[in-house]
Amino acid sequence: MIHPYQHPRMSAPDRGIRQLLLLLPLLFAAWVAGAETDDDFGDFDDFESFEDSPLSEPIAHPAWFKLSFLDLAEDLREAVASGKQGLMIYLGQKYCAYCKQLLYDNFGKLDILAYTQKHFDVVGIDIHGQRTVTDLDGKELTESGFAIEQKVNFTPTLIFYDRDEREALRLTGFYPPYNFRAALEYVAHEHYRNEDFRSYLARADVPFVFDAADMSDEEFFSPPPHALDRSRLVGQRPLVVFFEQGNCHACDVLHTGPLRETDIRKRFEQMDISQLDMWSDTPVITPDGQRITARQWADQLGLFYTPTLLFFDERGQEILRVDSVVQFYRLRNVLEFILSGAYRRYPTFQQWRSDKNR
Repeated sequence: MIHPYQHPRMSAPDRGIRQLLLLLPLLFAAWVAGAETDDDFGDFDDFESFEDSPLSEPIAHPAWFKLSFLDLAEDLREAVASGKQGLMIYLGQKYCAYCKQLLYDNFGKLDILAYTQKHFDVVGIDIHGQRTVTDLDGKELTESGFAIEQKVNFTPTLIFYDRDEREALRLTGFYPPYNFRAALEYVAHEHYRNEDFRSYLARADVPFVFDAADMSDEEFFSPPPHALDRSRLVGQRPLVVFFEQGNCHACDVLHTGPLRETDIRKRFEQMDISQLDMWSDTPVITPDGQRITARQWADQLGLFYTPTLLFFDERGQEILRVDSVVQFYRLRNVLEFILSGAYRRYPTFQQWRSDKNR
């Protein structure tokens, strides 16, 4: 069992030995399967500093991914028949730096790899590919068509299906290993049947009691009160809401990295911007006119990662959200997608990116 946010502290030395012995069969299975070691992949643990522009060399799906004819119902049946919890669909791109982070960092850790292989079959889909995919309803599409149908905005996107063909969880973008371990256990042990991922993380982790004063401030953040209602009076500019929390390393990385770039700041200055503590009782009037607290709104939205950036149009309709690790290249393109009004013509960010790069 992989524990989310597991700390290295042990109550007794023999506890560590016992846990190691329990893990040895999984590690051995990964080694037998030809799994690469951490050294083979290199060190990507510093996720906050990686370069997220397109890769110069393409990446391929790992050899341990299921050799599939992309009949997803059949793949799911085979996974369940072999004793696994279900199917994990990986939607990625050959030159995607975030996909490389997932494949080389997260799956490069033997405990994550062994746990994934024990509980799931993984099927890889190239969002630009032209192979035929038969979805769970029996509908045939190309890989690219399937990605559009699934409204994939960012890669990697992971979709977990359980034995009942139910979507148990969807992850959009790259998450650090500690978040990813929690997601795997959340699905493998069927916590999704009783609670959403946000509630699971809040229950599993140390209680969030950090002061809002711990959050990083920016001069372009609008001061309270947070009256974001656009249901009665149309806004003049797009709106972005930063959901953060105190003592948040990933939030600090955003503020000391991408938000220090002049180009990024100039783009944000063309929007209305508010910052909210995801766990606070700060009053908010949401873009659709609800009077609610920041925490209640985050619950309603199902937010589980900080920082999360939610983008809304002038009428208060959500355009998209960035709720995973984001660096300069992706963030700059998201801002261009919003400010150019391209979201009005393209149903997903990814389709706009594909057309733009042709």
